[in-house]
Parts: sequence; structure tokens; C-alpha cells
Amino acid sequence: MAFFSQTGQQGMQALLGKCRIIWPVIRCQQLFAASLNIPIQQKFNCLSFMASDSTALPVNSKGVGVFPAKKRSQESKEISEGKLHLFSGASKKKVGSQALLKRRFIRVQPPEKPLQAEEWKKLREECQSLETFEEVMLKSMIKCNSHVDVAKSLLTYVAKTSGDIGYNLLVKYLALCVQQQKTAEICDVYDIMKMRFKTLESGAYSLLIRGLSNSDKWRMALALLEDVKKVMTPSRTSYESCIKAASRHQEMSLARELYHDMLAKDLVPTLDVLQAFFDFSRGMEDADLKKELFDILLYLRDNQIYPHGTFMRSIKLWFESIPGENWRGNLTNIKPSGECPVCHHQLEDSNLTEEEYNILKERITADVIHGRDTFRKTSPQERTVGNEGVLELVLFDMQMKKVFPDLFHAINCLAKENVRLLVLGRKHMLVNSSNWKQDVMKEMQNKADFFFAENISEDDTFLLYATLRSGKHCRFVTRDFLRDHKACLSDSLTRRLFRKWQRGHQIVAFPGIPAFNYDCVVQTTGDTWHIPYKDMFEEKYSYQVPRKWLCLQQKQ
Repeated sequence: MAFFSQTGQQGMQALLGKCRIIWPVIRCQQLFAASLNIPIQQKFNCLSFMASDSTALPVNSKGVGVFPAKKRSQESKEISEGKLHLFSGASKKKVGSQALLKRRFIRVQPPEKPLQAEEWKKLREECQSLETFEEVMLKSMIKCNSHVDVAKSLLTYVAKTSGDIGYNLLVKYLALCVQQQKTAEICDVYDIMKMRFKTLESGAYSLLIRGLSNSDKWRMALALLEDVKKVMTPSRTSYESCIKAASRHQEMSLARELYHDMLAKDLVPTLDVLQAFFDFSRGMEDADLKKELFDILLYLRDNQIYPHGTFMRSIKLWFESIPGENWRGNLTNIKPSGECPVCHHQLEDSNLTEEEYNILKERITADVIHGRDTFRKTSPQERTVGNEGVLELVLFDMQMKKVFPDLFHAINCLAKENVRLLVLGRKHMLVNSSNWKQDVMKEMQNKADFFFAENISEDDTFLLYATLRSGKHCRFVTRDFLRDHKACLSDSLTRRLFRKWQRGHQIVAFPGIPAFNYDCVVQTTGDTWHIPYKDMFEEKYSYQVPRKWLCLQQKQ
């Protein structure tokens, strides 16, 4: 492949004989020379290249776009989302050479200033002239946020020495330009790619849209998003970049339209884009927009999502800016009884109604226990678990052997309170070992009921089964998130009931965070909103439910 090549009639025929594709390149020459500082020493009549593992597919003679390999798509996607891993998607054949390259490059910083071609050549030779030198160097530049001129000098060297600037190098150069919000360079790369390729892959589109949406050319990002829709489902990053761009420019109707389009494609919004709606809607008198923001709060409620401190403050400021409604927000801690100290409103009870409890019990039995064929792995004795009488607490932890002292302590504490306790375990716990000392096990068995399932049994399912059979009052102790079981439930209502039951009945550790008597989710009475929040954003699922709340009251 040649990014710019000079071919005579004979060379052109040879290229055509190899199915290479040829385009006029006057504009492309200008862009490349301008953006990469390459002098145009000669006039070129055509651009010739052929797609390979390091390039996207070109426009073919019939104008039909072809999708590039999945490997390239994944790598570009990782770059567009900021996941800059060395050697991602490597084939097994290249593991050795890539591992060597990583060892050599892990401590090497990119140059601080642009290098001449001879200097790049010398540096490359010092690195044993490995094929991925340029890609790894560009990744390092992205990580170190090197000046874009340093990257230009590297690509200048590549173009001069091989006449080939591969697709992956262009995408990495684009990522650096987007990272530094170099709008002119982003537009130049976009023009080059439009000329060279009929269709890009998702990662490159996401980068282009993100870069353009953060500039004064943000409407170009909207046009590109529409083009992407014609060939693939745009990424969440692409949608959210356009939503935030429209919001920043106060085009909230457009932002809402894009948001609903994203939801219709089953793309889950991030807290970042949800916060943008509140940030850019302050002081607006728009009934439809207000309803949209209320719906976002109810979305947080239905999915047990807790905003972080910055998001919470955006919500507070938006409420207080609604014209003529006189909302006031205060930060508080809810009393153990569930009463708000600010407005004295009683929060929702965490307990299910009798009807809700029966619905949940039936669905878990049908979808989780029978639906997952749990009984095929159980003995007849195991199927009677939960028949021991009315339990108050069921205790199980999949990492129980790691918390053996905590288990002993928990049982002692609960025995003093005369709690009827069932501990679920597996039969290997009955074998004396360093993990399970039998003298201690016997002491614990004198203070609590134990049930030992077969070693192949799905014991976390027994946890649910035993707890539900014991009635609404029974709680359970586990560090398991139980997300797999929630996912097995067949409808949204049952999943919502499961989350509510879990919030009110799961205790994560002893000593630890107890289950609450009130429900820790966003809730409203019309003239009040109570929103639990966390100080910091947490990317991973957490056992911790918030202790801090935002109380919003509409003063009369």
C-alpha cells in the first residue's frame, strides 16, 4: 500500500492487474502536506493503495462500502474510549515479539520535540526495527499527551521511508488530535479518510464525532452520526458526544431527540450525559423538558442508580433554577426510622406488600430455581432446605473460607440476641482442614442451624430459596451481588421487586452495613424529592448504599 505514490503507465497497469484502486489525489496531497508538514516535491497524478491488515477497506469501483476486520474495529474502539492497552487484540503468533517490544518500550518516553527522519530511523533501529514500532510509539504519545507536532514528525518519517501510512496509524494520530482538541487536524484527517475509505469502523467514527462535537464544527458531528446510522449502529460514545454538543448550544429539543434515539437502540446512558441535561437546562421554562428531567430521575430510581456528588449538585441547581417554582435543596442524613430531618417526610418502606412478596416468591421459584434446573444438581434432602422452621436470618458467603473468623464472630453475636439463624455451606466444610477446623465448626453448630449442600450445588440459589420460604421478615447475609439471579427474572416488574427486596433484606457482612427499614432509591411525593447520592463516582457495582441524601422541597 502506498499513501502517495508516483506511477507511470506501466506501474498503473500493474496496480490495476493486482486489483488496486486508484483515485485523484490533488486535495488529499494538500491535506497531507499541510497536516504532516511534508513538502510536495513532485506532482502526483493518482493515489494508489490496497487494503491490508493495517488499513481499512477503500472505496471500490462500484462505490460499495465493505466493513474492515473485527480486530481493527476492536482496537480502534478501545482507542476511541480511552482504553490504551499495548498489544490489544494480538494474535498468538506475535505474542513473543510484542512482549519483547513491551519490555523495551515500557520505560521509554516519546521525544519531547519533533524529530527529523534520520533521528526517527536511528531510534527505530535501536528498537530492533520491529514492525509495530510506529504503533507503539503513537500509543505512548497518546498516553503521555505528547505535542501533536511530535506525532506529525513520526508520520512524516513513515510516509517518506515506506510511502505507507496505515489505517491504524491514522486512527492513533486522530486519537491524539481529539485528545488535544485540535479541530483543524481532526478535519484534515476526516477529509483524508473520506477520500480514501467508503466505510470506517465504529472506533474511528466515534473519535471523529467526539472530536468534532467538542468544537465549533459540532454540526459536522451530527451529519456524521446520520451517515453512520446508514451502515451500523452508532456507539454510545458517539450519541452522547452529540447530545452534549446540542445541550451546550441550548438546543435541548435536539438533545432529547438524540437521547431517545439512543435509548431506542438499547444503549445505556452514562451518568455524564444525564448530568449534562441538568447542567444545560437551568432556568429554562419548558414543560416538556422538565418532564424529561423528571423521567431521568425516575430512571435512576427504577435502576437503583446513585448519582455522585457532582451530579447531585447539578440536580439541586436545576431544581432551584426552575422559574416560579421556588424549590429549595438541602443535604442531609436520613434517620434510622426513615424520617427526613429537613422536611420530616417519611421515606418509603423497604418491605414489599403481601401481594408483591408473593409475586416475587413465585417468579424466583419459576425463573431462578426451576428455570435454571437447580434441582438437577440437588439431593432430595437439599430440596427441603428452609423447612427447619421460621428463620430470622440466612447466612452464606461464597468466599466464606476467607472470612472464617468473621463467620465465627457473627454467629456468636447473633446467638446472644437469640436470632434463629441458618448457615448454608457445602459438605467439604465438614472435613477438618486449615480452613475449616472441626472443633470450631462444632461450636458454631451448637449456636446455629447449618445446612451442608452437595459440593456441586448452586448454594446461592438455596440462599434465596431458604430466605423466601421463611417469610417477609427473614433477612440474609452474603457478599454476592446476586446479579445473575436478577437477570434470570423474566420481566421488569419482578426485577424491580427483587431489587427492592434485596435492598431491604441483604446484609453484606458482620459486623457491617445492615439492611435499611426505608428504601434507598430516588423517591418523590410531588412537592418533595429525596435523592440518595455518593460522594464519588463508582464505576463498579458496590454493596454500599448511600448514607447521604439530597432533600428537595417546593416551598409554598
